[in-house]
Amino acid sequence: MSENIYETRRLVEEYLLFHYGQSEDVLGWAGGPADATGFPERVARYVADAKVGRALDVGAAVGRSSYVLSEVAEEVVGIDFSQAFVSAAESLKQSGSEKISRLIEGNLRDEITIHRPEQGNPACITFQQGDAMNLSEDLGTFDRVLAANLICRLPEPKRFLDRLPSLVNPGGIVVLATPCTWLEEFTPPENFPQGRTLEWLKQEMSAKFELIKEANEPFLIRETARKFQWTVSQVTVWKKR
Repeated sequence: MSENIYETRRLVEEYLLFHYGQSEDVLGWAGGPADATGFPERVARYVADAKVGRALDVGAAVGRSSYVLSEVAEEVVGIDFSQAFVSAAESLKQSGSEKISRLIEGNLRDEITIHRPEQGNPACITFQQGDAMNLSEDLGTFDRVLAANLICRLPEPKRFLDRLPSLVNPGGIVVLATPCTWLEEFTPPENFPQGRTLEWLKQEMSAKFELIKEANEPFLIRETARKFQWTVSQVTVWKKR
């Protein structure tokens, strides 16, 4: 891509709304798929299942899932490749609330206020820029790892999967969520799964992890007042052997 869209203010505001907007802020229409709102919180609940020491939210975007993890973990590290997303997550963590604009249509915009979640412990969360395919060797190990809507946006997703065994403590839980929207603009076709994503994940993960749950979670991203992305993410939950 000629421009990294994930560094643009437009995408930052779309994702702040996606992560922190109330259902009526995102959808605003009767009869729409309201059950698809709140995805970053819903998907994090799969991994926020017990009190643990450390949790990793990789591909954290603007950070909503990290707050869910902070309800159960003593330390949470939220990592995203986009510095703009990381800066937005840190800014909201410090300020507690911020105004963001929503595109209505054309050049028309309005403003709403989003708020940091009341639940969780912001003090235990650290947001940092990083590459999921090149995670720092001194990052340490974790009891819980969440990677939501990440792997199909990586140029070499297998490099991230290969890193997981050394990141996760024995008995630790990994949640992978992906809409399986493999696109050449993010991932070279030779690095796509050759078949179904689920079967590929089983092949790559089964040596070190046990698949303990499969699920589907819809999500909704608002682009304009009348245009939305409705997508279904495939969720798999894995336990380190």
